[in-house]
Amino acid sequence: MRPWAGSWRWIALVLLAWGTLLFYIGGHLVRDSEYTPRSSRELAKILTKLERLKQQNEDLRRMAQALRIPEGQSDRPVSAGRLRSLEEQLSRAKQKIHNYQRLFGDAGPGREEEEYRRKVEKGVRELWYFVRSEVKKLSHVDPAVLQKHTDTLLQDLGHQQRSIMTDLHYLSQADGAGEWREKEAKDLTMLVQNRISYLQNPPDCSKARKLVCNINKGCGYGCQLHHVVYCFMIAYGTQRTLILESHNWRYANNGWETVFRPVSDTCTDRTGASTGHWSGEDNDREIQVVELPIVDSLHPRPPYLPLAIPEDLAPRLQRLHGDPSVWWVSQFVKYLVRPQAWLEKEMQEASVKLGFKHPIIGVHVRRTDKVGTEAAFHPIEEYMVHVEEQFQYMAQRIQLDKKRVYLATDDPSLLQEAKNKYPDYEFISDNSISWSAGLHNRYTENSLRGVILDIHFLSQTDFLVCTFSSQVCRVAYEIMQTLHPDASSFFYSLDDIYYFGGQNAHNQIAIYPHQPRNAEDIPLEPGDVIGVAGNHWDGFSKGINRRLGQTGLYPSYKVKEKIETVKYPIYPEADKLITSQRKK
Repeated sequence: MRPWAGSWRWIALVLLAWGTLLFYIGGHLVRDSEYTPRSSRELAKILTKLERLKQQNEDLRRMAQALRIPEGQSDRPVSAGRLRSLEEQLSRAKQKIHNYQRLFGDAGPGREEEEYRRKVEKGVRELWYFVRSEVKKLSHVDPAVLQKHTDTLLQDLGHQQRSIMTDLHYLSQADGAGEWREKEAKDLTMLVQNRISYLQNPPDCSKARKLVCNINKGCGYGCQLHHVVYCFMIAYGTQRTLILESHNWRYANNGWETVFRPVSDTCTDRTGASTGHWSGEDNDREIQVVELPIVDSLHPRPPYLPLAIPEDLAPRLQRLHGDPSVWWVSQFVKYLVRPQAWLEKEMQEASVKLGFKHPIIGVHVRRTDKVGTEAAFHPIEEYMVHVEEQFQYMAQRIQLDKKRVYLATDDPSLLQEAKNKYPDYEFISDNSISWSAGLHNRYTENSLRGVILDIHFLSQTDFLVCTFSSQVCRVAYEIMQTLHPDASSFFYSLDDIYYFGGQNAHNQIAIYPHQPRNAEDIPLEPGDVIGVAGNHWDGFSKGINRRLGQTGLYPSYKVKEKIETVKYPIYPEADKLITSQRKK
C-alpha cells in the first residue's frame, strides 16, 4: 500500500482545493447577505461571475471523479505520467481558486468612501479660501504692523493645506484604488462611446429617425461646439441619429469635416418621409426628421439637458467622478472632436515645436471682446498666484525640473509681459494663435486651427487656471475629463463655477444648518434645496434657498451637490457588441 501514499496525498490535495473553492463561494454569499442590499448592477455582476464559476466547479467535479481509484487497483504502482497529470490538475484547481478571488477582489473602494473622500477634499479647500480671505482683510487694518505677520501666516496655512491635499492624493491611490479608477473610467468611456457610435451609424439611413442640428449659431467656436453637444444629448435621449448641418460654417466653408471626423459613417443625409420642427419628444414620435432650434428657443424643454446624467450610469459615475454632469458632457465632446489625420499630425508637430511636456499648468487669459461685457478684466498676476500655489503642491509629490506654463490668450502682448514679470517660469505659447484670435481675424480657418490647438494643449495640462465664463476654458476642462479618471478638481476659475449654457437649474442640498450672521447670509436647514448662483471662492457661495425663497450667501461646506438623473435609453444592442468583443 505504501506506493499509493503519494497518490492519496495528491487526491486529497485536489479534493481539498475543490472544497476550498466551494467554501469561498458559500462564504462570499453568506457575507453578502449580512450587508445592506447591493445595487442591481453589482448583483448582476456577481451573478454573471457565479455563472462562470458554475462551469468551473463542474470541471472540478469531473476532475475529482477522474481521480477516484477503482476497486482492485489499489496495489498497482503509479506511473510518472499519472503523477504529472495529477500535478497539472492540482495546478488548475489552484488557478481556479485564484481566479475566483480575483473576480471578487476587483470591486474597488465603495461609493460612500469615495464621496466622503471628495467631501473632505472640498471642505479643506473651502476652509483655505475662507482663511485666506479673512487674513487678507486683516492686512488692511494697519499694514505697517500686520503685513509681515499676515504674509507668514498665509504661507504657513498654505503649506498645511497642501500637505493635507497631498495626503488625500495618496489616500485616493491606496490599496489599488488608483488602478480601479483607471479601469472603471476606461470601461465607462468605452460603454458610452459605443452607445453613441451605435446610435450614429444605423444600418438603414433612409429609415432612421433623425435630429437635425445646424452648427451656425451666432457665436464663437466654443459656443458653437456646446450648441452641437446640446443637440447631441437630445438626439441620444430621443434615440435619433444626429445630422449635423455645417456647410458654409462661418469658420470653414466646407464644414465640420474640414477639421473633425464625420459624426456618422453611414448616415449624413437629412431626408426622410416626414419633417418637422421640434415640438416635444412625445409630439414628434411620428415625425422621422426633427429640426432642433438653439437652446434659447427650445420649447418644450426635454429632461436630457445638463446637468442631468443617465439613471443607469449614475451609481457608477457618482462613485468614480467628482462632477458626474461634466463627465457626461465630456463624452459627447470626445466623440465630436475626433481630429482628421492632418489635424492630429499638426497637433503632434506643434507639441514637439513648442516643447510641450509635463509637469505643466495651463493658463487661459481672455481679453478683447468679452471683457467688460461677459467677464471682468483680470491681470496676469491674479492667474499666477494660483499657478504658483499649484506648483508648490506638485513639488510635494513629484520632482519639478521647471515650472512650465502653457499660455493661451487672445492678447498678443501678454506673452512678453508674462516673461518679463515671471522670469523663473518657462512660458510656452504660440503668438500666431493669439493674433488669429483677434476680432478681425476670428472667423477664419486659420483662427479655427488656432483655437483648436489652444484647447487641445490646455486640456493636456496638469491643471487649469482660467475663467469659466469663457467657453474655450470650459471646453478644455471637459476634454480634460476624458484624459483622467477624475479631473473634476484640476482647475481654478477666477470667476464662475462650471456651467453649460442653457442648462437646467443647478441645485445643492444643505447638509448642515446655518444661522445668518449678517444681512448678506441666508439660513439653511438640512435638506433645504439651494439654487446655486456661484462660488465666491472665499468659503461662501451665493444662491437661493428654494424653501424660503431667500437669496444670499451661505458657507460652501454646508451643502452637497444634488445629482439629477434621467431615464436615458440604455441601447442594449450596443452593450451586447461590447460583451461579444470582450469574449473574443
